[in-house]
Amino acid sequence: MDQPVSGGCQCGAIRYRFTQPPSHAHICHCRMCQKAFGSFYAPLVGGLKTTFEFTRGTLSVFKSSDQVERGFCAACGTPLTFGAIGGKYIAVSIGSLDHPEVFPPVDQHGTESRLSYANGLGGLPDRPATEVQDPEGAALIRASNHQHPDHDTANWPDQK
Repeated sequence: MDQPVSGGCQCGAIRYRFTQPPSHAHICHCRMCQKAFGSFYAPLVGGLKTTFEFTRGTLSVFKSSDQVERGFCAACGTPLTFGAIGGKYIAVSIGSLDHPEVFPPVDQHGTESRLSYANGLGGLPDRPATEVQDPEGAALIRASNHQHPDHDTANWPDQK
């Protein structure tokens, strides 16, 4: 990898980067991860804490147990990190990466809590993009978009 792997929250208040490539992308189906992500599972990839740094903002943290803490953005709620308290490793949510497609999951954890329909999600029918189904609605979203772009910015929100 020639460049650091970067990412951040939806609103741009928090940005981070790995100086060495993270590894072992996986999906966790445990009930804690389902609740923390508000989703069917948590897609995660991680690396050594010594190769990880925040480049903007301050992470908010929730101790989901006495052993684990989960980091998130207090401004927009994006789930960002997962790690053992005092551990050497930190994982980030794959969806918070600027280029999430680079880290396809290689295995699944916590499968005892996997929802019965999770394995069939990829077989659901695809629907047309919002731009096709509702061009006016898509234009309104685009015009009022507050989502941070998938790259580092000097300032955010942009100072125009």
